[in-house]
Amino acid sequence: MSVSTKHINDILDRADQLFSGHEVDAAIGRMADEIRERIGATTPLVLCVLTGGIVATGQLLPRLDFPLELDYLHASRYRGDTQGNALEWLCRPSVPLQGRTILVVDDILDEGLTLAAISDYCRKEGAAAVYSAVLVEKLHDRRDQGLLADFIGVQVEDHYVFGHGMDYKGFLRNIPGIHAVRNQ
Repeated sequence: MSVSTKHINDILDRADQLFSGHEVDAAIGRMADEIRERIGATTPLVLCVLTGGIVATGQLLPRLDFPLELDYLHASRYRGDTQGNALEWLCRPSVPLQGRTILVVDDILDEGLTLAAISDYCRKEGAAAVYSAVLVEKLHDRRDQGLLADFIGVQVEDHYVFGHGMDYKGFLRNIPGIHAVRNQ
């Protein structure tokens, strides 16, 4: 473990809760309704972006009461750090994307480099349409303004956030709700 338990507990104790677990649950329900209305009739392939997208995908899927297929991919810029680096593909989808409607589900849209690369990959593989759903959209001006998620759970100011699938140095993904790390 590269980070001490004391440090992780200090981060958690001092964090500001931005959204409770109940508020996040309601946001995921709203996203499901929007997804059902927009692409529910297309039998989409849902791609969970590991590792952050696991919680959002797991809570979203039971609310999508239409036929769909599930796969995953693992592409990361953070790899347990708090700063993004070059995108690294650890695992690509195993289901063919050709002619499919794709719904990419991830935890957060920050600068958008990961989501853009994944969306481009899906199009190059012949996807008929690519949509994205993110639990959190971070509000700042570092992202290409043309890059938007199709379905957004909640929006947060430019803080480092964790919980509900998002991590702090590899920890705290399991914390309900969305929390912001206080400046140290």
